[in-house]
Amino acid sequence: MKQFLIFIGKILLVLLLSAFALDFIYTSVFVRSETRNKVENVINSKQQNYDVIILGTSRANNHFVSELFEKEGLKTFNYGMSGSHLFETSLLLKLMVERGWEIKNVIVETDLNLSNEKRDDATFGRFMPFLHQSKTISNHFENEADFNELYYVPFYRYIQFDAKVGFRACYKTLLHEPTNTLANKGYYPLGFNPKANMKNNIESLVPLRNRYFEEIKQICKANNINLIAVTTPMCSNVKGMEYFKKVKALYPEINEFEHFVEGDDFFSSCGHLNDKGARLFTTKIIGKLGLKNEK
Repeated sequence: MKQFLIFIGKILLVLLLSAFALDFIYTSVFVRSETRNKVENVINSKQQNYDVIILGTSRANNHFVSELFEKEGLKTFNYGMSGSHLFETSLLLKLMVERGWEIKNVIVETDLNLSNEKRDDATFGRFMPFLHQSKTISNHFENEADFNELYYVPFYRYIQFDAKVGFRACYKTLLHEPTNTLANKGYYPLGFNPKANMKNNIESLVPLRNRYFEEIKQICKANNINLIAVTTPMCSNVKGMEYFKKVKALYPEINEFEHFVEGDDFFSSCGHLNDKGARLFTTKIIGKLGLKNEK
C-alpha cells in the first residue's frame, strides 16, 4: 500500500510539474506576440497616439472604416472585436490607458451590447495568457466565478480556453503566422450575401444601466478622452426596434444612428453592414459628428 501511494504521489508530482512547465512555455510564447489579435496588440504595445479609437463588438468591427477617418487627417484604429461584450471592451480601454496611450476620441458602439454584463468566453480567452502579467486584467476578472481556478491552477486557463489559446494558437503564434485581424487598421469588411437572413427579433432584449459602460464613461472622463457613444444600423425587417428608444431613455447621451443606413443591399446580414454600407455609414458618421484634425 505504501509503495502504491508513493507511486501515485510521483505521478501527481510529474503532472503538477508538467502543468507548471506547459504554463510557462505557453505564456512565454503569447506574451511576446503583437500581431495575431487585437488583445495582444494592445497589451504588448508601446505608447500610442490616436485621434480616434473605435471599440465595441462586430457591429463596430464591421461598421467603421478606419481608412475614411484617416482621409480626414484623423489617426484611427478600429479595435472592435467580434463576439465581445462591454465586459471586454471596458478592459481593453483600461489597458490602453495603462500603457500611456494618448487618445482624443473614443467611439464606442453601445446598442445591443448594453443588454448584458456577462463576459464573452471567446474574447475572454484571449486575455488568459496575461492573467498573471497584468494586475489590471486580474482585477477586472477577480469577481468571475471561476477566477480562482483560472488564476491559481497552473495551465488550467489554457485547457479551459483551448479554442483561443490552446496548442494550435500557441503553435501558430510561435511561428509568427500572420492573421488579417489587424489589416485595414482593424476594420473588417463584409461582402454582400444574397442568401443572408434579413430578419431579426430583438424584442426580448432589455438595455441595462450597464456596469461596464459606466466604467468606460469614468475612464474617459478621468483621462480627458472625448467619449462618443453610438448605436449602429439594423436591417429593415427587425422586430423590437423599440429597444433603441429604451437605450436613448436610459442613456440620453448615446447618438442614435440605427437608422443611418437604409436598404438591405447595404447589409451583409441583418445586424451587419457590408463594405458598401459601412463606407456610407462611416462617411455619414464623420459628417454628423464633425470630427476634425485639430493639429
